[in-house]
Amino acid sequence: MPMNKLRGLYAVTPDCADGTRLLANVEAALAGGCRIVQYRDKLSLMSEQVARAQALRDLTRRFGAILLINDDLALAALAHADGVHLGKDDGNLAAARAILGPDKILGASCYADFAAAETASQAGADYIAFGAVYPSPTKPQAATATTDLFMQAKTTLMAASCAIGGITLDNAPPLIAAGADLLAVITDLFSAPDITARAAAYQRLFEEAQS
Repeated sequence: MPMNKLRGLYAVTPDCADGTRLLANVEAALAGGCRIVQYRDKLSLMSEQVARAQALRDLTRRFGAILLINDDLALAALAHADGVHLGKDDGNLAAARAILGPDKILGASCYADFAAAETASQAGADYIAFGAVYPSPTKPQAATATTDLFMQAKTTLMAASCAIGGITLDNAPPLIAAGADLLAVITDLFSAPDITARAAAYQRLFEEAQS
């Protein structure tokens, strides 16, 4: 997977009881230029998750975007997703890489642990996620990851780096400046009054950082 495809806003879906609304909100983010989506769903029944994941796969294909599944290799396979994101306790990364094959994307949560990021990169992760970079309403007890982790990753790891946790449009620029390739955003994106405009504003931050 070319590294330049793993750059920009990374939309992570919030828990949502209304599947139609979820799809509409993701479509709004894609319309704003987001090209990487993670389907994260801790509440729905498995049958609902399969249906939603397949609908999201169809939607992301229309926009030429990437769909990753949170924590579930089987669901990723059923939905023909582009890859999977695994947390610390969600399975062996090397085994996941073997199952996925070389062409799918593998992401790994490394929290504030650079040694874990090195291990994940060596195991075949395409990107490693550090967080929480700011206090997060999704995971209020998460350890704090500092910006030097992104600087270190940029100079020493093959894998792209992703920042997650409490990110807003206002506090995002220092993360990009430090070297974060991806910004994983849930609340500040999907709770925005205009999701399309918010997604476009995040994408502009990356464009401005390259200019």
